[in-house]
Amino acid sequence: MPAHSMEELVSLCKRRGFIFQGSEIYGGLQGFYDYGPLGVELKNNIKAAWWRSNVYERDDMEGLDASIIMHRLVLKHSGHEATFSDPMVDNRKTKKRYRLDHLVKEQKPAIQAAVAAAMGESLENFPALVQALVKRPAQASAALISAGVRDAFSGEVGDWTDPRPFNMMFKTTIGPTQGEDSYGYLRPETAQGIFTNFKNVVDSTSRRLPFGIAQIGKAFRNEITPRNFIFRVRELEQMEIEFFCMPGTDEDWHAHWLEKRLSWWEAQGVPRSKIEILDVPPEDLAHYSKRTYDLMYDYPSLGFEEIEGVANRSDYDLGSHTKSQGELGLVASVEENTDSVAKLSIPHPDTNKPVVPFVIEPSAGVDRALLAVMSEAFTRETLANGSERIVLRLRPHLAPIKVAVIPLARNRDEITTVAKSIKADLQSLGLGRILYEDSGNIGKAYRRHDEVGTPFCVTVDFDTVGLGGEDKQSDPALLNTVTVRDRDTLGQERIQIADLNAWIRSRLV
Repeated sequence: MPAHSMEELVSLCKRRGFIFQGSEIYGGLQGFYDYGPLGVELKNNIKAAWWRSNVYERDDMEGLDASIIMHRLVLKHSGHEATFSDPMVDNRKTKKRYRLDHLVKEQKPAIQAAVAAAMGESLENFPALVQALVKRPAQASAALISAGVRDAFSGEVGDWTDPRPFNMMFKTTIGPTQGEDSYGYLRPETAQGIFTNFKNVVDSTSRRLPFGIAQIGKAFRNEITPRNFIFRVRELEQMEIEFFCMPGTDEDWHAHWLEKRLSWWEAQGVPRSKIEILDVPPEDLAHYSKRTYDLMYDYPSLGFEEIEGVANRSDYDLGSHTKSQGELGLVASVEENTDSVAKLSIPHPDTNKPVVPFVIEPSAGVDRALLAVMSEAFTRETLANGSERIVLRLRPHLAPIKVAVIPLARNRDEITTVAKSIKADLQSLGLGRILYEDSGNIGKAYRRHDEVGTPFCVTVDFDTVGLGGEDKQSDPALLNTVTVRDRDTLGQERIQIADLNAWIRSRLV
């Protein structure tokens, strides 16, 4: 586990403008966060790195941006109306509500063992224990009480209600009328928008198997107990791929995408040594999954938690939607074996008969990715002079600010004019945000940019413009040069202004 704590990361995020609590001036809204000036840059850079790797650098991928609000029938036939739920339990004493599996998992081992014994289950198979609690709610309530399960808020033994399923989808009305036909859902995942647009993409691009559709977008889950900063929230952003392949080739593609995703995380500064691969046991698989690998990252203060899932969804989703279209009389179904191609199928590359492909789904949360990237980059170090600094050693392509241009004297037009010109030239390279930094003290500016992960600081001083300082003459050899400071090494190098663009580009691209 990282040497620093989650509290240190939260403090840095608030102090330096990465992440703020949603609706903070009204006391905050649990499970919702706002990304500040630097947070939105880091988030966009992570998304851009993902898109570049999975769409631009591959020849078998298309992009999509589907609607957030979905027709209720989409989520009915996908199985979400019936199965997208978590077990919930209330404490009658405190009126607090908890997710059942989280509540039990956070108890002391002796209490956990007592709950398992009361239910006649083994604590070693925790998913089976949770299923038993949900399936036998009256017995579960008695087991929680007799085992002495404590309330996380009060610390006292709770008076627990029967567990019950809680569907996590946000429901909304569409249009001016209210009724059975006027409501929809905010999507709980971006995947269904890909599945329902599968045929549109195939028809408009003439894609053949295998190929994928990638999407980055918001999803909404009405979590019972959102917690651990941005790790578990009610409004999240996902980076998802649905990769379509021939049945029978799915296991090879599953292995392919597992390796690709591990390599991508390494390129973002999250090493494989910090990621454990969990082959999700059959009893804990999602309703759509044939097999799933969960990539578990060692988060500060949390330990190993899921950072990404790589699932083999088989033909569940396309098959379900194809069947539903047939039931509605909109298209022929694949099972009818007609020559017409069903709504969500694709011609077999050899026989040209309609086939419903299998799907491999790598799915990562942007928020969890940002938290992992910041955790790996966060470093506290003691310098040679005995002082301490916090430095965010972000990979340069992810850094919110690529370069800070700092005039040594902000009240000297000769210096500030050159500094602003350099800023404009660097910004024109299209590398990301270049900041003109004229807040004053150069030492404080350096420390601030260390904390936010700026790779390079460019200082324009008196020698740059041929002016002598307060106590020395200008050095003619330094005319039209600037000092470039490296975030990681603290080394400083004098660079000709004419060479600066190429120097910076070579180190950021």
